[in-house]
Amino acid sequence: MLVVAATVVAGVVTLLGLASTVAGRRIGLLHLAGAGVLEALLVVQAVVAGIAMAGGDAPADTPTFLSYLFGVLLIPVAGVLWARSEPTRWAGTILAVASAAAGVMVWRLLQLWEATGA
Repeated sequence: MLVVAATVVAGVVTLLGLASTVAGRRIGLLHLAGAGVLEALLVVQAVVAGIAMAGGDAPADTPTFLSYLFGVLLIPVAGVLWARSEPTRWAGTILAVASAAAGVMVWRLLQLWEATGA
């Protein structure tokens, strides 16, 4: 369920970013709120994964899983910081790429978690 929610929010933020680029505008409060919701979902996902791993349930390739898990937490933050520092209309594209990358990484995390290791 978290994967779907994070993917939907990432898709919405991606579309908002692209729309602001096409309109020739910088990102606004709506973009930042969307990125904040995406980050919150990713933090919840990381906590849930951490609890499951502490309970003895772990993916087959734990180092790769943890790399993706920590990396996906950094992507929206880096995207927002970079987009906020960009004085041109391309700020929306930066945020769109970061959000799309986070959406893809969430699905990769699911693949890594469900892999049997066989």
